[in-house]
Amino acid sequence: MNAEECIRGRRSIRKFKEQSIDHALLEKVVENASYAPSWKHTQTVRYIAVEGELKDRIGNECTDTYPNNGLIIQNAPMVIAVTVIKGRCGYERDGSFTTHRGDTWQMFDAGAASEAFCLAAYEAGLGTVIMGIFDEEKIVGLLDIPDDRELIALIPVGYSDEEPAAPRRKPVSDLLSYK
Repeated sequence: MNAEECIRGRRSIRKFKEQSIDHALLEKVVENASYAPSWKHTQTVRYIAVEGELKDRIGNECTDTYPNNGLIIQNAPMVIAVTVIKGRCGYERDGSFTTHRGDTWQMFDAGAASEAFCLAAYEAGLGTVIMGIFDEEKIVGLLDIPDDRELIALIPVGYSDEEPAAPRRKPVSDLLSYK
């Protein structure tokens, strides 16, 4: 699979087979995702793989705002909590911000790493969907995420039990301008 096939073929998957994910396969996906770019090569993104009862608790207890996310999490064999180490992206060594964007670079890094994770998972035969609607405080408590980290996203992952069509895309003329 080349890059174009991977980018164009990957879809957000919301229905999964019951088949569990081999941990060695997941580790290969994370290894490949670790090549995503990051602010001054800080590599602050960390992944927490959650399975079994704890995963189900997240689906049951932490998705009241958007209950469909809970159903997707419960249906997936695993959910990945994407976190970042706080206070590194966008900073100089003296603690000052490098740009006017302050510490918001960590969201850019987490986004790049999350998409790299999803593309690596797709190439490995796995389906994913990136979620941002959940009860962050509850999940931080359930997963005992340390204070120096921030929970950014959840990514249910597993073997796809659906083949959604690609949604219509805007034409390049709407997306690109020249000056």
